[in-house]
Amino acid sequence: MSHAEEPEGTRRDFLYYATASAGAVAAGAAAWPLINQMNPSADVLALSSIRVDISGVEVGTQLTVNFQGKPVFIRRRTQEEIDEARAVKLEDLVDPIDYKWENPNLEEDSPALDENRTMDEKGEWLVMIGVCTHLGCVPLGGRSGDFGGWFCPCHGSHYDTSGRIRKGPAPRNLDIPPARFEGESTIVLG
Repeated sequence: MSHAEEPEGTRRDFLYYATASAGAVAAGAAAWPLINQMNPSADVLALSSIRVDISGVEVGTQLTVNFQGKPVFIRRRTQEEIDEARAVKLEDLVDPIDYKWENPNLEEDSPALDENRTMDEKGEWLVMIGVCTHLGCVPLGGRSGDFGGWFCPCHGSHYDTSGRIRKGPAPRNLDIPPARFEGESTIVLG
């Protein structure tokens, strides 16, 4: 009886399957540490979200917090600032679209309207990553610049009271971090 006629297989077939199985297990065991090291460490996971108490932020002032190694501006705007931001027409903006990756709080890519950039319907709370989109400097706040918002002293970018680029080399609006209210006096970032 030849090898091809044996219905159960041979010892050699068994050795091929056993060797292939052992090789697959060994390859998986060798690859697992390489894949696992790409997961965030415990200290990074701990910083993935923070809670900010905003009960002491007065109207017309700003709080700056550190979130994931970047400054985040939390501004409680005056009615004048809100009115200025909402009066701007989309065609006057350098960057008229807020993409989902620039503002993860949006359901989809949306016009850079003030209403789409604020935390509340009234428009009082504005939360933005305080890093200029040109070369990463930290803009100065507190009603500075030509449009009453933020001014980047490094290369002269001017942002309005909604954090939208209006003049200068910055290519896009200040980014918005993932944020939500937790109660009336706490904002959760992340």
